[in-house]
Amino acid sequence: MHELAERAGISGRTLRHYHQIGLLEPDRIGSNGYRYYGPDAVARLQRILLLRRTGMALADIAAALDVDQSRDSEITALCSHLEQLRDEQAVIEQRIAAVEHTLAMRRSGREPQMDVMLEGFNDRYRDEVVTRWGHEAFEASNTWWHSKSIAQQRRWKNRSEQLLARWAELAREHATPEGDAAQEHAATHVAWFAEIPGTPTHAGDPVQSAAMIRGMAAMYETNPDFHESFGSKAAAQLAAQALRIHTAQNLETHVNG
Repeated sequence: MHELAERAGISGRTLRHYHQIGLLEPDRIGSNGYRYYGPDAVARLQRILLLRRTGMALADIAAALDVDQSRDSEITALCSHLEQLRDEQAVIEQRIAAVEHTLAMRRSGREPQMDVMLEGFNDRYRDEVVTRWGHEAFEASNTWWHSKSIAQQRRWKNRSEQLLARWAELAREHATPEGDAAQEHAATHVAWFAEIPGTPTHAGDPVQSAAMIRGMAAMYETNPDFHESFGSKAAAQLAAQALRIHTAQNLETHVNG
């Protein structure tokens, strides 16, 4: 046992632990209490150590190695572990971004904003959402958000950032709010609102949807935090004006239709 442990770069205590939990059985135990490992056990130990270096838990390693003698179970376990590591990576990246944001805000003398992925989708707007559309609306959107995996939340956040980046691009191109490009993106923006349960746009209520969008447009124009999110005050104002035009046209179509 001592020789195997030394060759593998682990302690004898680790080998004994693997034996005690049923992860690695010795071929035999001598009368002196020494454990003896044959070629099959050595090969299994190599696989254990390889998987252990990935950070996989011992219980998961045992499950992967004990299902069968093929590599399929090991591949399945590694794929699952890789997904878990990617989720953990996303969390770490979020924390790094939060620290960077907090530092930047503090250095500029401003209050940092909470990241939507850390605090919840609409937690910061709870009182306003409840006042405007009721407690059920808040719960519907919050449940929708928290039911997502970290990877799904990350993808949704990336889409949201792309949505705002497009407004910044249109502002740089000096697009007019009533122009085709801005109106096309306003429709995309409204469709993005409609994905969120608990909002009037999701419920398909044209009158309440118009009120909500006008309220959001007002915040886009006046709130400096939104100016930063959009990339500039001009981009936020362009979005606000384009959304108002789009909403007015849709409401008129609904009324006249």
